[in-house]
Amino acid sequence: MVSLILEEKKMLQPKLPEGSPTLSLLQKLQWITKPLEILETHAQIYGDIFTFPINPSDIPQVVISNPEGIQKIFTADLKQLDSGKEAGIKPLLIGERSLLALSGERHKRERKLLMPPFHGERMRAYGELIRDLTEQVASRWKISEPFSVRSSMQAISFQVILKAVFGLEDGSCYQKLTQLLTQRLEGAKSIFRIILLLFPLLQKDWGPLSPWGRLIRNQQQIDQLIYAEIAERRSQPDSSRIDILSLMMAARDEDGEPMTDLELRDELMTLLVAGHETTATSLAWAFYWIHHLPQVREKLLQELDSLGDNPDPNTILKLPYLNAVCKETLRIYPVTMFALPRVVKSPLQIGEYQFEPGTILSACIYLTHHREDLYPEPKQFKPERFLERQFSPYEYLPFGGGNRRCIGYAFAEFEMKIVLATVLSHWELALADSKPVKPVRRGLLMGPSEGVRMVVKGKRPQSQEVFQTASSSV
Repeated sequence: MVSLILEEKKMLQPKLPEGSPTLSLLQKLQWITKPLEILETHAQIYGDIFTFPINPSDIPQVVISNPEGIQKIFTADLKQLDSGKEAGIKPLLIGERSLLALSGERHKRERKLLMPPFHGERMRAYGELIRDLTEQVASRWKISEPFSVRSSMQAISFQVILKAVFGLEDGSCYQKLTQLLTQRLEGAKSIFRIILLLFPLLQKDWGPLSPWGRLIRNQQQIDQLIYAEIAERRSQPDSSRIDILSLMMAARDEDGEPMTDLELRDELMTLLVAGHETTATSLAWAFYWIHHLPQVREKLLQELDSLGDNPDPNTILKLPYLNAVCKETLRIYPVTMFALPRVVKSPLQIGEYQFEPGTILSACIYLTHHREDLYPEPKQFKPERFLERQFSPYEYLPFGGGNRRCIGYAFAEFEMKIVLATVLSHWELALADSKPVKPVRRGLLMGPSEGVRMVVKGKRPQSQEVFQTASSSV
């Protein structure tokens, strides 16, 4: 009788694809230190749908990297498939009201409130700010002195967030928040931080000297400053402000209700965490590939030089080859390996598998971007592939997709293009050495090893002939 019951329970358990439901200690170490290698190994063995424990939990997780399966994930009804906390997203330190943690109607409401500042003319109003901040950071470079491009890009991205998102001006609040957020963001890059976030048993506050305790106290100090800034804005409303925080505070849902202080705080932290390191890392990769491949650099400079001096940011946004370079950068080494996970809520068929409620499905951005059938010679940097054909949202997905596509994707692409155009048009750079740059884990993200070391060879001489031609055509 017992054996019959056990056999019946076994038959009722959902059938998952082949793969690794759990990882050995050695595999866990490899997942922390060399995640791309272990993903590629699994794809070679099991194909484009396999079981893999992305997070250390007992919840079944399935990795999918074929466009048909990804399309089903991104287009499924919310009653059948949704994200948020139920899908295993832990809103540690960013908050329970973060867009990442919400699901269903609450997520739909919040996303609708947040969308306007990141698109259209409101977004493009930040073009001059991004260009000015880029020039400020680049002006500190010294001729022939090696520097880390990633560090410079982090400085630019950080200032963009403080000024365009938080709307802060130089002052005591600005300085305090800069110091606290720098501590927070620098710590997030360490291997120890990824271990701390992946293993809940380590998330204990043993006092101000313990790793988790330091993190908690840092966040408490950041929160005090954020809430004080929100309170001041509420007491002294200014309709002329165009920073994203002010626009978020002015937004109203269908019932005429504004975002609460807690919602504003959680979304600000989400934008900071999701938007700072990601954009900076993508820019560092872009500078590497542009200078690693002379033909890419020359073609890009020809396109930029045709615009003349200080072109309008909206013109830069439309440059076809610059756009292709940015897309190929985000393809070959996407900063995040996966789109946001989804949890199955009612049976869902993908290929030969029927996934039962409770199963976690994760579209793998990295493996999809390295499919030979979509991107021949996927390890080669070839911007031309984005000039030759258009890829569907299920073949090219650096920002995820569906109702969980990164809300700031247009802003991130805009920032990338303005920074690249500003630097390449005015400074002549070169890689500091010929060593190949490899992707390494930096916290939850993947970034270039050693931050891409470069040197400034000098200021680029402006071509008077090109400038005159461009001016006469206006």
